[in-house]
Amino acid sequence: MPDDTDTGGLTVGQVSTRLGVTVRALHHWDETDLARPSLRTAGGYRLYTAADLERLHRVVVYRELGLGLGRIRAILDDSAADVPGALRAQRLQVAERIDRLQQLSAGLDRMIDAHERGLLLTVEQQAAILGPHWDPDWPDQARQRYGDTAQWQQYAERSAPRGPDEWQAIADAVAELDSALGDAMDAGVTPGSPEANRLVERHREVFSSYFPLTRQMQVCLGRKYEADPAFAAHYDGIRAGLAAWFRRIVDASARAHDIDPDTATWQ
Repeated sequence: MPDDTDTGGLTVGQVSTRLGVTVRALHHWDETDLARPSLRTAGGYRLYTAADLERLHRVVVYRELGLGLGRIRAILDDSAADVPGALRAQRLQVAERIDRLQQLSAGLDRMIDAHERGLLLTVEQQAAILGPHWDPDWPDQARQRYGDTAQWQQYAERSAPRGPDEWQAIADAVAELDSALGDAMDAGVTPGSPEANRLVERHREVFSSYFPLTRQMQVCLGRKYEADPAFAAHYDGIRAGLAAWFRRIVDASARAHDIDPDTATWQ
C-alpha cells in the first residue's frame, strides 16, 4: 500500500492516528511553529509531508522523554545544539523520577499492609518491643473488629512508615505513662486536680500515636479499661485499683470541659 506522503501528504487526522497524538496537539504545534505542515489543500486543509512527519516523530520522542516544548524547539532548530547532552540530562531526571516512584510504590505497599495487618512487625519484633504478654494475634483481631472504622484507617496510615525503633519509642512512652499513673495514685492525687488533669492530657497525647483521641472517646476508653477484664487486668497489675482510678480522673477532666461522662459517646 503506497504511503500517502508520497501522493500529496497526510491529513491531520491521519498523522494523529499514525503518531498517537491528538489533533489538538498537532494544531497547537502548528500554531506555535514547532511542527507545521508544509502543504495546504485548495480548501485550506493541512497536509504533512514526509519531512514534516520526520520532525513530528522527533517532537513526539522528545516529549515522551519529558522535554518541554521550548527545549524541543531549540534542539530541532539549532544545528549546533548539544542533543546528547540534553538527552543525558533528561535521562538523569527520568532516573530520579523512577527512584521517587519506586519509593512511592514501596510506601503504598506498606500502607496496604498496614490496612490489612495493622502492626508491621515480625512476631519476634513484637515480643521484643511489646513484651512477653503480647499476643501477636491481637492486631488481626482488632482489624476484624475495627477495620471499617475511621480510627483503624488513621491507625494504619500512622503505622505504615514506622519501623521497630519508632514502635519501641511508643512502647516506652506507654510504659512511662503507666508508671506515672501508678505513682500518682499511690501519692493520693485526686481526680480533677491539676496533676490528675495533666496525666489525662498526657494519655491523650500518647494515644495519638495510634489515632486522634477526643475527650468523649477518652471517656469511653477509660470506662472500657475498667470494665473489660483484659484491660482491667493490665492496669490493676500495675497497681491494684488503677483501672477504676484512671476512669475517675478521665471523668473528672471531661466534666471540666462540659462533657457528661454518663452520656459520652465514641465521637
